Amino acid sequence: MMRKQKPVKDSFVRMTELVLPNDTNTLNNLMGGRMMHLMDVAAAISAQRHSNRIVVTASVDNVSFREGIKLGNVVTLEAQVTRSFSSSMEVHIDVWAEDIPNGTRFKSNEAFFTFVAVDQSGRPIDVPEAVAETEEEIRLYDGALRRRQLRLVLGGRMKPQDAVELKSLFDMQ
Repeated sequence: MMRKQKPVKDSFVRMTELVLPNDTNTLNNLMGGRMMHLMDVAAAISAQRHSNRIVVTASVDNVSFREGIKLGNVVTLEAQVTRSFSSSMEVHIDVWAEDIPNGTRFKSNEAFFTFVAVDQSGRPIDVPEAVAETEEEIRLYDGALRRRQLRLVLGGRMKPQDAVELKSLFDMQ
């Protein structure tokens, strides 16, 4: 039986938050843990939109903080499923910070989260196939299998020699 298909654009989420005093550290920068929380929420909503299911966070790829986000900045998170596998989905997130009075906006963070769709008992359940349409969606879709294999190797769930997509990156035989 062929899996149901769904365009990745249908999973797009834009979430906006104001950085308040309770969100910051002693330097008046948004705390990393608070940022991770916001990213997890936006990514989970995206995965739920794609799968129409309850989802659980399976992994988070490296999250690097390029520039501090200050107290009073507006944070905008944009998340979208890049590719789905049988029950898992990779979600890409971009985080933008905006200083409205100064009229400045910059990209602060980017990351990939993986979610697994589960049934009411918490068992993994099949999700629709993700259909990439734009050039950027196709680029992210194409890289998702390599990122997945890297996650599995690093997590001890795949032997490096079995990571065919990763080997092709390094032209290893």
